[in-house]
Amino acid sequence: MSTDATSEFLRRLREEEAFENETFSDLLLDGADLGGKEFYRCTFRNVQLQSSRWKESQLEDCVFEGCNLTRSNVLALRLRGARFEGSKLMGIDWTGVASNPEMHFEECGLQYDSFVGFSLRKTPFLRCVCKEANFFDMDLTESDFSETDLTGSNFRGCTLTRVTFSGTQGLVLDPARNRLKDTRVPPETAMALAHSLGMLVDGYHAKASTRAAGSKKAR
Repeated sequence: MSTDATSEFLRRLREEEAFENETFSDLLLDGADLGGKEFYRCTFRNVQLQSSRWKESQLEDCVFEGCNLTRSNVLALRLRGARFEGSKLMGIDWTGVASNPEMHFEECGLQYDSFVGFSLRKTPFLRCVCKEANFFDMDLTESDFSETDLTGSNFRGCTLTRVTFSGTQGLVLDPARNRLKDTRVPPETAMALAHSLGMLVDGYHAKASTRAAGSKKAR
């Protein structure tokens, strides 16, 4: 991390209100206050932003590559076309972001995050680790969670119409607590749902029983 570049950025942060078409690389900004600033078409690359504060800032068409924003405060942050790629975003409560955020997550760490009470329609969560996250009262229509690890995550009161969960791990959905329509889920989730409703799926349970018997004989 460059201390000179970090000092220069912090100086500018104190004096300037808006940044446009800039790339910020290898900065150490843990705990930094970026509140009230506007960033347009900027790229943050390998920037340490743990516990940073973004109250009432704006990110428009910005990209975060390989950054660490763990436990950042995003209250009233306006997000328009913000992309997070290969970044750590753990322990963030996204509940207080400004209305109608536009985000894209790809290969990110979203463990222990909270998404409550707003819309993330058509949002990609691609190949992410999203363990023990909460999605409550969300409109996730046409969002895409392909190949994301959702172990321990909770969906409650969500609209999941045409959401793609292909290739996900650990997905558990309760149809009594969410709106499901044309929701694409992996076979394991569908089988678990059928089992919870007291149904046996031809072929699947027979194969599972055969595998269990074979395992006992091996022991």
